[in-house]
Amino acid sequence: MNDKRIKYLIEGISKDITAYLMEDKGIKMTDAISVFHNSETFAKLSDPNTGLYIVSSAYVYEILKAELRFGKITLE
Repeated sequence: MNDKRIKYLIEGISKDITAYLMEDKGIKMTDAISVFHNSETFAKLSDPNTGLYIVSSAYVYEILKAELRFGKITLE
């Protein structure tokens, strides 16, 4: 798969995750983007070697929720 396609898939998942955060947590778009982009989950999604870009947005969101629950990131 070429880099353009991978970037496209990552952007689509990121858009979905932002929407999920806004809906589930009741936060603003800018805050949702910040939470996701500063997460280890986003770092892993952005690394083509992990293959996360080929799974569903819902699956990636479950990983993020676990990180938010047990990891370093918290929602204030």
